[in-house]
Order: sequence, then C-alpha cells, then structure tokens
Amino acid sequence: MARHIAEPLERLINNFSRLSGVGRKGATRMAYQILSMDEKEAKEFADAIMDVHTKIKRCPICQNYTDKEICGICSSTNRDKSIICIVENPRDVSTFEKTGEYKGTYHVLHGLISPMDGITAEQLTVKELLGRLSDDTVKEVIMATSPTIEGEATALYLSRLIKPMGIKVTRLAYGLPVGASLEYADEVTLYRALEGRREI
Repeated sequence: MARHIAEPLERLINNFSRLSGVGRKGATRMAYQILSMDEKEAKEFADAIMDVHTKIKRCPICQNYTDKEICGICSSTNRDKSIICIVENPRDVSTFEKTGEYKGTYHVLHGLISPMDGITAEQLTVKELLGRLSDDTVKEVIMATSPTIEGEATALYLSRLIKPMGIKVTRLAYGLPVGASLEYADEVTLYRALEGRREI
C-alpha cells in the first residue's frame, strides 16, 4: 500500500483496479472523483451499485439481465418469436437493439466455449437454449457470437445440436472483421452482417 494515500482511498483504488480494463492510473482517477462527490452523490453511486446486485436477475427465457419477471423483449407481443439470435453476453443485446432493425428474440450464453480457459458448454446457458427449441415455435437460430476462435467453436458446437431439430441455423455475415468483438461494431456494420447472414 502506498504510504502517502489514506487506507480507505487505497482500498477504493484497489477495488476499481479489479475491474476489467481499468489500470492503476484509471482506478486512482476514479477514486479521487468519488472522493470529490458530496455525500448525497456518493450515496446515490453506492446505492446504484447495490441495486444491480439486489434487483437485477436473469430473464428465465432469454437469460438477459432484467429487473422484471420476464424481460421486455421476451414479453413483447411485437417481437418475432420464431427467430432467436444467440449472443455471448448482455452487452451484445444492447448493441443489436441500437440498430433498430432486428425484430426477433435473443438468447444470451454468458460466455463462449473455451477449453484453454476451462469453459465448457455446461457452464453456458446451452441447456436453457435447447429447452426453448423443444416446441415448434422457433424456425431460425442466428449465431451472433464474435468471429474469434472461441466464437466460431461455440457457433459450430451449437449448430450441430440444433440442426438435427429441423431448425435453420445461420451465421452473421462477415461485414464484421475477424477477431473483432461485437461490442465495438457500429450499427451499420452490424445491420449489414445481420442482413447477409448465411446458413451453417
């Protein structure tokens, strides 16, 4: 611990630096910003952190995060329930929704198959996905995992499970650069990739 920094501040810096993509310098800047807040602002910030832990849960249908019994997309009567777009994480749902073009539903895997990292299909929401496909509602499943080795392996694994069920399985077209994350794709690129999807 740095001797010139008060212990509570050092603890806050250490907690911020545990966040993905945040280094010591960024964590220090955020900690000092918190310190400069008045007590009311600091309490609102702390309450917001606690609220995401106590009020947010997974939608039992698509596995996206929600504060309702069923998320707004799954409960909407305006969504096409015959199409499911499979994504890696909840941020990807937000990215697709920004395009304003996709009218189907989603399924969030909460990760990708990665043997190197010890992540298997059992640790993802594959069982929940297969449960959704057991009736005749779904006609197409779009694989929208990122075009990385793990994303491709996951898409291939899932397509081998789904195709024997008589459901069309498509993959996003590569308007998306190989190795890129969906999170950073702009709306136009993502829309073109969605439009140019191919069967796998």
